[in-house]
Amino acid sequence: MKLNRRAFLGTGAAAAAALHAPAVLADGHDKPRVVVIGGGAGGATAARYIAKDSKGAVNVTLVEPSRVYFTCFFSNLYLGGFKDLDDIGHTYGTLAAKYGVNVVHDWAVDVDRDAKTVTLAGGAQLPYDKLILSPGIDFVDGAVEGWSVAAQNAMPHAYKAGSQSELLKAQIAAMPQGGTFAMVAPPNPFRCPPGPYERVSMVAHVLKNTNPTAKIIVADPKPKFSKMGLFQEGWANHYEGMIDWIGEDFGGGNVSVDPDAMTLTIDGEETAVDVCNVIPAMKAGRIAEIAGVTDGNWAPVNGADMSTKADGDVYVLGDASQQGDMPKSGYSANSQAKVCANAVRGALTGSKVFPAKFSNTCWSLIGTDDGVKVGATYEATDEKIAKVDGFISQPGESGDLRKATFEESEGWYAGITADMFG
Repeated sequence: MKLNRRAFLGTGAAAAAALHAPAVLADGHDKPRVVVIGGGAGGATAARYIAKDSKGAVNVTLVEPSRVYFTCFFSNLYLGGFKDLDDIGHTYGTLAAKYGVNVVHDWAVDVDRDAKTVTLAGGAQLPYDKLILSPGIDFVDGAVEGWSVAAQNAMPHAYKAGSQSELLKAQIAAMPQGGTFAMVAPPNPFRCPPGPYERVSMVAHVLKNTNPTAKIIVADPKPKFSKMGLFQEGWANHYEGMIDWIGEDFGGGNVSVDPDAMTLTIDGEETAVDVCNVIPAMKAGRIAEIAGVTDGNWAPVNGADMSTKADGDVYVLGDASQQGDMPKSGYSANSQAKVCANAVRGALTGSKVFPAKFSNTCWSLIGTDDGVKVGATYEATDEKIAKVDGFISQPGESGDLRKATFEESEGWYAGITADMFG
């Protein structure tokens, strides 16, 4: 099915797996209370759907420190010059004004699951009956030798969109003619499996037009990556001789960096670089660990409703969850949020809860009007969220089809952001 804004908004109607009686509210307050931490594709969607579908019967509070949220999906297109920063920035006014979500711009710093409270950096405490965590990702300390978050201005990750995206774009624009752009790619699992390779494509697109003798080095700890054949075909067609991908078999996992000297060392061989995009290994956002619902890296959840294995009143969505076969993507988080919202609303109000069904599509842009995609449908089993069937673009597709795929991604972006922010 070709997705556009209207079609996308119609997806995700299916949700979690059983009927629930209304929850008994321990302190006798009038309305059940849901606190959602994280205002991205998972959290904003969940907050909107619970508030919208409960018609005021549930008190929904969304905690998100950013007043303007920049989507990680499509941030590579900003790097490539296909989008402006404003195109990927979104605010929360409609969630508050139209749907009655209480939007709090602060950091959640603690969760007391016994007392059922969330503590904010500003000192406030928020009580909850159900807690939804959608904090995205944090980085594993020491994942890349020589790099830490303290070095992110010298060697940006740009895997949390916004100022990091602006910084990386400025560094690319300032590269000397014939200079070298390097990327350290992350190990599995990580946010947006095709993301690093779309980024390579977008950087190459810029350099081909502004710095055609520049080189791109990719140090990758993996032997293969998402849409590998499609990206390599596209690189050969659009950017012949510019990109050197160094995988696991050639030392791509044996990497260190020196942000002061601006060097990258791969398997003992040191190279001076002008820009170095370090994307480290990832784990669930810190608040999930503080809440005690992770296994040290990710939060194991039940596929039927996205509730955590550790606590049935705490749910984890999107990148932070360990749920089975779904990739960590914005589309996945949005799909999971609708399942979770339906289950939470059912548990708190007694409304009908539908069986959980999920879907995902990841689009990537390789060059102008050269879009590719991969996707699948999923269902909840007792063990995990399991893949049912899937699809992927094919090598050698016509230019018209690739252009249509890119245009489809534009329709999806309009749809998902409307679904998130109203």
